Amino acid sequence: MDPKALIEARARSARAAARAMALCPTRTKNEALQQMARGLVEKSQVLLEANRADVEHARGRVAKAFLDRLTLTESRIEEMAQGLREIAALPDPVGAVVDSWRRPNGIEISRVRVPLGVIGFIYESRPNVTADAAGLCVKSGNAVVLRGGSEAIESNIAIATVLAKALEKVGAPADAVQFVDTTDRAAVAALLELDELVDLIIPRGGEELVRWVSRNSRVPVLKHDKGVVHVFVDADADPAMAGTIVLNAKAQRPSVCNALETLLVHRAIAPTLLPALATRLGDAGVTLRGCSRTVALVPGMTAATDADWDAEYLDLILSIRVVDDLDAAIEHIASTRLVDGGQFGMGAEMGISTSRVHARGPVGVRELTTTKFVVQGDGQVRD
Repeated sequence: MDPKALIEARARSARAAARAMALCPTRTKNEALQQMARGLVEKSQVLLEANRADVEHARGRVAKAFLDRLTLTESRIEEMAQGLREIAALPDPVGAVVDSWRRPNGIEISRVRVPLGVIGFIYESRPNVTADAAGLCVKSGNAVVLRGGSEAIESNIAIATVLAKALEKVGAPADAVQFVDTTDRAAVAALLELDELVDLIIPRGGEELVRWVSRNSRVPVLKHDKGVVHVFVDADADPAMAGTIVLNAKAQRPSVCNALETLLVHRAIAPTLLPALATRLGDAGVTLRGCSRTVALVPGMTAATDADWDAEYLDLILSIRVVDDLDAAIEHIASTRLVDGGQFGMGAEMGISTSRVHARGPVGVRELTTTKFVVQGDGQVRD
């Protein structure tokens, strides 16, 4: 099928399903999420087989960090399932009254949370994001059109099939989860033009993707910029604790967007902290790049360039800068690793929004709703 025709068909199906999804009771949505989690675990071997095909196709063509993001394991599938269970346990935002007041003429006005409608979600190589996005949209009463990266096409098709069948099993609209099963980039461009069918576009991926989507979309875009993640170690920090935090933030999973990229250290603790920490990081395979103060404390370290302070490495590389005080650290910092939906108890996230409207920070269930006015009374205007 022509990519434009395919994407329009997916969006129309999602639009029809969104109406039914918006009216689904909380119990049905939670049952769907639990069934999604069970389905992923039950079909884990099918998912792993599909993923192996993607990994083998990508091997030798992409960086090691990219390959890590692409790879599924049994433990990662269980993490996907657990994320869906956690979303099911969250309060349902739909129908929640945000505010209410009564006018002198007797009219009662309320602001109530409602679903956005159809979410177009464009993302890159991590197949677990397919489950996260679908789960968040189901809980918030939205339909979603998923367009994952071409490298994960087989994995994403398998996951999306499980998720849609789970909706069907509990009597919810299966068409609420739509996956665009083509690698043709024309499909993405077509999705961005469907402002009458799609209510919001969320791009999650590299800086180039996000900027391209923002420039070309006729649909409102909720975007996030690259994740240049920072940790600051203040003068009175516990060196042992600080070292453990930094090692975890950098080396636990360096390929994800909330892995540590830049370490800032107060000048008073730097002589005590950095030599030993550099050894620990080196033992973990981390390549270090430092400012002139850092290089003086850790001889042999590569000198950082201006580009390093704005780099999202997504790899075992860390830039280190010694700063004079907290104010200097704040001036440098853009984000910290703990800005993360999972760590915030949101179950998962669609991404980290850096927009200045609607939602800012991790985009979870509540951020996928908006508010509408509900008016009760005789409706008469009285001067």
